[in-house]
Amino acid sequence: MQPQTLSPRPGGPDAAAAIQRAANLVRDNVARVIVGADQAVTLLLVAVLARGHVLLEDVPGTGKTTLANALAKSIGATFRRIQFTPDLMPSDILGINYYSQKSGEFEFREGPIVANLVLADEINRATPRTQSALLEAMQERTISVDGVTRTLPSPFVVLATQNPIELEGTFPLPEAQLDRFLLRFRIGYPDEPGELEVLRRLEDHSPLEDVQAVLSGGQLDALSHDLSAIRVDDEVARYMVRLARATREHVAFELGASPRGSIALFHASRALAATEGRDYVRPDDVKQLAHPVLAHRLVLSSQTRLRGRTVDDVLADILREVPVPIVDRS
Repeated sequence: MQPQTLSPRPGGPDAAAAIQRAANLVRDNVARVIVGADQAVTLLLVAVLARGHVLLEDVPGTGKTTLANALAKSIGATFRRIQFTPDLMPSDILGINYYSQKSGEFEFREGPIVANLVLADEINRATPRTQSALLEAMQERTISVDGVTRTLPSPFVVLATQNPIELEGTFPLPEAQLDRFLLRFRIGYPDEPGELEVLRRLEDHSPLEDVQAVLSGGQLDALSHDLSAIRVDDEVARYMVRLARATREHVAFELGASPRGSIALFHASRALAATEGRDYVRPDDVKQLAHPVLAHRLVLSSQTRLRGRTVDDVLADILREVPVPIVDRS
């Protein structure tokens, strides 16, 4: 199967229609491999279109690696997997300069970070020093080795995973690193019919082997640029800012969402609207993305934790308390 021609145009409705068509192609392609994860696939598409990174916090065996691989194949992207362990060094991720006896000069051997989609598996098992090696790559889309800065390929998305249950031998991600992730969410378990479908699909061979690209990297880059045609009314943008500010002012939080959180909510909302074929963002888009975009940026106070409340509990309260704007689209 060859990647299909989408030919998006700069107009808002045309751009939204092209992005929706591309999103449907990818969703249908990934659905041949992953069962019952439509919401997870949509959120991954939102991250790729918005040029953001994803933290998947889920237990082993829910299909995180398979999902990442299926997405990479669907968008014609290079895919690398890095297994994070306590003895992993920054050079194991970024690459090294080595002396080549053949050329008589130092040459750069790139690390697995040089790819379109990088799966950082069990990222919290590496030491803080190794975790910090990803900061420049995630923020600047560059890596620096021995004083030389190199640009990473586009698109570039880090899909990191961590097990929320097993904490022994792990190093919690610092707030600065968590803030670099556009989204955090879980895949979850499939329902009973879905799990039975998984067994049937794997009866002969893995359907992942048959997945082919339905988009090219160039098409995806063009679609990402077309997100600028998706409109965000002033009232909707103000709603995003008020949500972020409410987390900073709420007594339950020791640390609220930074301005980077507001920016992430803005870009993610535009991407979500476009995947649904709309050239404008609705308040419902913002509400749908508030938890995956903001929750991992928030730190509860000790008193709130003692009361047994979670970040999602308090964020849900804020979503109920902050007035939702009524936007006239006529």
